Amino acid sequence: MRGENFGSFRRRVVAGCCALLLLALTPGVAAQAASSPDDGGSDRLDPRITEIMRKSDYPNAQWGLLQRDPDSGRVIHSRFAEQLFIPGSVAKLFGVSGAWDTLGGDHRFQTPVYAVGERRGSTLKGNLDLVAQGDLTMGGRTRPDGTVAYTDLDHTYANSFPGATLTPENPLAGINQIAQQVRRSGITRVDGNVIVDNRLFQPEPIFVPVPTPLIINDNLIDLLTTPGARPGAPARLDWRPKVAPYHVTSTVRTVAAGEPTDIEVTTSENGTRIQLSGTIAADSEPALKVSDIADPAAFGRTALIEALGRAGVKVTANPTGANPVDRLPDGYDGRPRVAQYTSPPYTQYAKLIFKVSHNLGANLAICLMAVAKGSQDCMDGFPVLADFLDRAGVDRKQIQLLDGRGGNPVDRTTPNAVVQMLTYWHRTPEAEVFRNALPILGVDGLLADNCTDCPARGKVFAKTGAAVGLDALNNRLAVGAITIAGYLDKGNGRFDVFFAGVNGASTPTTDVNGVLSIANDLATISAYLQEAAARRED
Repeated sequence: MRGENFGSFRRRVVAGCCALLLLALTPGVAAQAASSPDDGGSDRLDPRITEIMRKSDYPNAQWGLLQRDPDSGRVIHSRFAEQLFIPGSVAKLFGVSGAWDTLGGDHRFQTPVYAVGERRGSTLKGNLDLVAQGDLTMGGRTRPDGTVAYTDLDHTYANSFPGATLTPENPLAGINQIAQQVRRSGITRVDGNVIVDNRLFQPEPIFVPVPTPLIINDNLIDLLTTPGARPGAPARLDWRPKVAPYHVTSTVRTVAAGEPTDIEVTTSENGTRIQLSGTIAADSEPALKVSDIADPAAFGRTALIEALGRAGVKVTANPTGANPVDRLPDGYDGRPRVAQYTSPPYTQYAKLIFKVSHNLGANLAICLMAVAKGSQDCMDGFPVLADFLDRAGVDRKQIQLLDGRGGNPVDRTTPNAVVQMLTYWHRTPEAEVFRNALPILGVDGLLADNCTDCPARGKVFAKTGAAVGLDALNNRLAVGAITIAGYLDKGNGRFDVFFAGVNGASTPTTDVNGVLSIANDLATISAYLQEAAARRED
């Protein structure tokens, strides 16, 4: 640890865990009481699972487990099922489910642009107002068939996880479509301004990352570094989306094959000047980093002005600078709508959030529930979620939440509450859609690299989560939680619902491979549970 600050160390820790489970990072948590033998259930627990739980790696850890047949209600296995556990990103099951129910799975976000002023032929004397609607991707991930694209390791984790990759879609796709629609409306000149109306909800600083009414490229600039032609040569740089006044430079150098790839990103105070430095190995794959968009509304305004220019619409206002919200009207009744971007259905966004554990999208779900009930305060989404959980038959007294992503230190849930949530979906007409939105063991999302050739491959549909931090006192890693919850395919169209997790584990040293080992244990447990469930059905 000498010579390495906590921030860089924490990033390295998280990086080591990416292959198996997404980490909802917290500063570290204390261990709970030591685990005890299986305390319920009608079947004997697979001895391979018992062996994992009794490993010497978990002397002070608490294991939780619940497996239930959602059709009969029969409990197959139960271990501390009504004790609160740190959930990590498994908590996303609650908030996203609430938004899905509140908005409707078929809900599409419609982002309009209004002409505010006087139209004289092809000239608008006034402003174009884009009214942000909380669209998570604004077309930046939308495939031609209308589905939302994702990679198994999302770009939103590029600064922490090596191997994060980009989807091929243009992050400015929605903005470009809006600009083209404005041109087709007959407007070729705007003697005035372009304004992003971001009054949908107020950003909530308790949520990290903070959702905003307008989101382009997850409010990130992608920075892709490729090795140069030979050691010593400058690395090649590409970045997106290219919107003024953002500017990126790089002094990254290519080093010999096998040498470390170590790239640092620094920014100016306002975030618009981005500098990359460091090294990349000659045999390295392209290395992705990201930088935050400091002011999403101002960024969106400039992006739209630039897109309008490409579409043949001249805007006289300065394209860069603050978003002039003081010029917005009280409302848009009677104002002509000159463009509108329509998103994919919310089920596609839920799938994105679950598959890659999209933290911004999960926090946004809370804000969208508040908006649906007429509030601009994201915290008002929690009563909406509470009402949904009551109707869904989920005991919300067994849940504690202060965000949507499962990353706040207060977040807790019992295995029982998670299984109740999963059972609710199993009994709905959207059961299959919900199940397939989860990562699939050995197939896709954050479980793509697990169990790729075991009998359970493709038969476990589950959300994963974790919380990891540095135990500076003992120079090791405190693994507050690693969890997994979802569905076990028993065959013949039948499924069990389950939760498995460990709280209060730790690693012998600061080597991140110790966390990987724990993460692999949880994935393996889910596979063993599926195998046993399938045998019972035979």
